[in-house]
Amino acid sequence: MDEVFKALADASRRSLLDRLHARNGQTLLELCDGLAMTRQAVTKHLGILEDANLVTTLKHGREKLHYLNPVPIHEIGERWIRKFERSKLAALSELKRQLEKRDA
Repeated sequence: MDEVFKALADASRRSLLDRLHARNGQTLLELCDGLAMTRQAVTKHLGILEDANLVTTLKHGREKLHYLNPVPIHEIGERWIRKFERSKLAALSELKRQLEKRDA
């Protein structure tokens, strides 16, 4: 679980996970598209995400496709959020969202 927290601590890696959540099964070049990072930097971040089991890969011909693995994030949620009452957390989250929306 420590590897997952360390992987999630970086904004660039969270961005890559968001991109895979939006469209799973992307190549390295697709993931690099539109990012202000070098291909080598994206490769390094993907390696850290793979080591944390947050991203899995599948070779398809000459391409390597990257897929989000949500299981470790779910396990964190079960371990750390389940302890607390979800309904209260959801209400607080909704209140925060409404207040931010009003202030924008």
